Amino acid sequence: MQIKRFQRRKFCRFCADKIPFIDYKDIKTIRNYITERGKILSRKMTGTCSRHQRELTIAIKRARNIALIPFMEK
Repeated sequence: MQIKRFQRRKFCRFCADKIPFIDYKDIKTIRNYITERGKILSRKMTGTCSRHQRELTIAIKRARNIALIPFMEK
């Protein structure tokens, strides 16, 4: 017997807040989309739309290159 669980639909926080672009200098926001080991979380996990996921990936990579965020944490 399977139990069906109701899962709330995930939504894109950037679309809901109507943020025009994702800034790579905004580390507080970007940290929510990275694991403890430094990997970028997928759309399935975070619920962001495809457009903002692409922008988020670019922002994370830029922040890593100028050492705002480490590439990998031990």
